[in-house]
Amino acid sequence: MPRTDDAPDAAPGDVAAERPRTPRTREGRAAERVPDPQRAARQAQMRTHNLSVALAQVVDATEPPSRAQIAAATGLSRGTVTGLVDVLIEAGLVRELDPVVVARAGRPAVPLAPARGRVAGVGMEVNVDYLGLRAVDLAGDVLVETVERADLRASDPGTVLDRLAALAGPVLAALSADGVRVAGTALALPGLVDRITGPLRYAPNLGWRDVDVVARLAAHPVLAGLPPRVANEANLAARAEAHARRGPVAPSFLYVSGEVGVGGALVLDGEIFLGRHGWSGEIGHVVVDAGPGATAPVSLEQRAGQDAIARAAGLAPGTPFADVVAAVEAGDLRALDAVRGAGRWLGLAVSTVANVVDVSEVVLGGTFGLVFDEVRGAVADALADRVIFADWSSPSVSRSRSGDYPAMTGGALAVLRTVVADPTPWIAAAS
Repeated sequence: MPRTDDAPDAAPGDVAAERPRTPRTREGRAAERVPDPQRAARQAQMRTHNLSVALAQVVDATEPPSRAQIAAATGLSRGTVTGLVDVLIEAGLVRELDPVVVARAGRPAVPLAPARGRVAGVGMEVNVDYLGLRAVDLAGDVLVETVERADLRASDPGTVLDRLAALAGPVLAALSADGVRVAGTALALPGLVDRITGPLRYAPNLGWRDVDVVARLAAHPVLAGLPPRVANEANLAARAEAHARRGPVAPSFLYVSGEVGVGGALVLDGEIFLGRHGWSGEIGHVVVDAGPGATAPVSLEQRAGQDAIARAAGLAPGTPFADVVAAVEAGDLRALDAVRGAGRWLGLAVSTVANVVDVSEVVLGGTFGLVFDEVRGAVADALADRVIFADWSSPSVSRSRSGDYPAMTGGALAVLRTVVADPTPWIAAAS
């Protein structure tokens, strides 16, 4: 039997290394029954870990699992899983669905699903042409959201963050009125967010530099107890995309988000590769045009951002991209040429990235997802022509599955992962 104590091994007969024995008196027997604090701590840690594992099996499943399936997937005993699931149900984190009759003899299986409308994460976003909030529960349902369209180029950070806090008030009040516990908030921003020290370092399209957004938002009473986690919008959008693509094999892909700027994120086995400071994925700043006649290096954003596409389509910069999409759908030749040209520049940039990081799939979101049929071919051709390993495994190109405002969804999901990682505070609060 394996040893469970932390004492060093002693050689047989080594009297000096032997443990002193407690006398077999009434007091000695009582002393033997005193719990070891270290052992109790280890047991508590194991229980927290197992609760997290069981909850993750339910939250991450694409089909509702039964207790038996969770036991088989995790290696935990059926009895242990039953106890863990009962605790999670009582805490309002998991719910039982109607029993399903199975082919083999025995009781019907009871599928398990994340609880609806009990615990939510709130994703917030400030982008160049809108700001808003979205609350998502453990089941992935959007409980409440609000979006305000606005031109936020060269905006004052304090004014914009005050507007965001004002939007947050009714959202949080609605959740509270419905009895929803809010696990926290996360804020998506279109720029460099320092994941080590926290501030937004630079958001060129907003015109913001070195802004302590957390301090500004936490100064508002409505968010004082829910200060946001802050992250790049493309990284959070990629998190939503990874969640939408979850399955037996964790997804890996390069995500490209087309907005006024062009953001990107690398997903490896379902996790976002953030880089040393959290600044990876700035694909919009990849140089795509610096040949003869170019007066200065030209970035992807300058060739394939929303403003560049609108300008090439004969529309004014700042025109809602929906107008570009409408022109494309109407067969407007100039709009079609503008979008397809953006696709060629995009293909050049993503093939460069693919050669560096070795991806097998490129996912197009944001504006590129809206005009996917017109840009896919150019991107796929560039990958086939320019990626050195394309003869053996040319990266595929697919449309985003994460829906509109994916960064808000990703922010809410990032918050909910903290619940999955340690559900014990939510269990204690519900008891």
